[in-house]
Amino acid sequence: MAGSASDVELYPARERVADPVCSICIANYNGTGLLAECLDSIFAQAAEIALEVLVHDDASTDGSVEWLRERYPQVELLAARSNVGFCIGNNRMVAHARGRYVLLLNNDAALQPGALRALLGVAAQQATPCIATLPQYDWASGELVDRGCRLDLFYNPVPNLDVARRQVAITIGACLFLPRSLWEELGGFPEWMGSLAEDMYLCCLARLRGVPVLVAQESGYIHRQGASFGGNRVDAGRLNTTFRRRRLSERNKTAVMVVCTPTIAVWPLLTLHAAALLLEGLALALVKRDARVWSEIYLPTLRYIASDFRALRQRRRVAQGMRRASLAAYLRDVVLFPRKLSMLGRYGIPHIR
Repeated sequence: MAGSASDVELYPARERVADPVCSICIANYNGTGLLAECLDSIFAQAAEIALEVLVHDDASTDGSVEWLRERYPQVELLAARSNVGFCIGNNRMVAHARGRYVLLLNNDAALQPGALRALLGVAAQQATPCIATLPQYDWASGELVDRGCRLDLFYNPVPNLDVARRQVAITIGACLFLPRSLWEELGGFPEWMGSLAEDMYLCCLARLRGVPVLVAQESGYIHRQGASFGGNRVDAGRLNTTFRRRRLSERNKTAVMVVCTPTIAVWPLLTLHAAALLLEGLALALVKRDARVWSEIYLPTLRYIASDFRALRQRRRVAQGMRRASLAAYLRDVVLFPRKLSMLGRYGIPHIR
């Protein structure tokens, strides 16, 4: 799953915690301008919780490895010799982790005081394993971004802002907490997806098996949205994104839909989804007068559905074979109104670069 051990050079922590409760895993690529605030926010909480911190450096070119070894020798550092991406990096770290729980945290995020205690409190309140997250706040403005996310029928994330809603459909991988045993049971991040929506896949697979996704009521984390992958944020009242991000997002959300949606309801939903993508792609390309919108975002997604359909159905058979949730239970955190329409009404046509 996590690639060859020869592809990674291990720099052990100077002093390893004997029995960590939580292993915090940070995927890094060229993050020397981000990591200090992230790591300092973690170590500020180490006095109350036994934890270990792992960083997977994805062949950075900004001297991240040397910087980490000099500034943070208490970090367990896995230095990749080649760039392998977010999924493989996290899978490698969790395979190396020793804590009962793991927290995946972006290098462009920082924990607020009491964050780990809040996450452990959520886990302690459950009789069975769960996935958990924290309220997310924008780094610059301090505004609440979400308390986890719901999904619309086409698997677009819908930020949850309701303080009373503790159960959600997904949490983003910028702050994702769960027992290490549950991660192993679910198989970690799907490396065949590359990047984007791997967090959605893991959460939907968990919910399919009856595992709840919960949000802590206390504390939170601040996040530089889009800093680690580009785009997907509102600037000056307009949504900004990239061709690469949109292409991967549309493709991978479609894969999650096919693999995880329970019962035969998936097939009419997929047909409706494909038709919507066709119309959306053509309309957006015409409005923006840019054929790349169609050829680089929407057409590859439709081709993916056709060319990889057999592989998707095989993954679906495996996932559905372990299903314990009913269709109604799986859809309890789904909203009917399409997220893209609400975003269009609020921000207009997105800028794609």
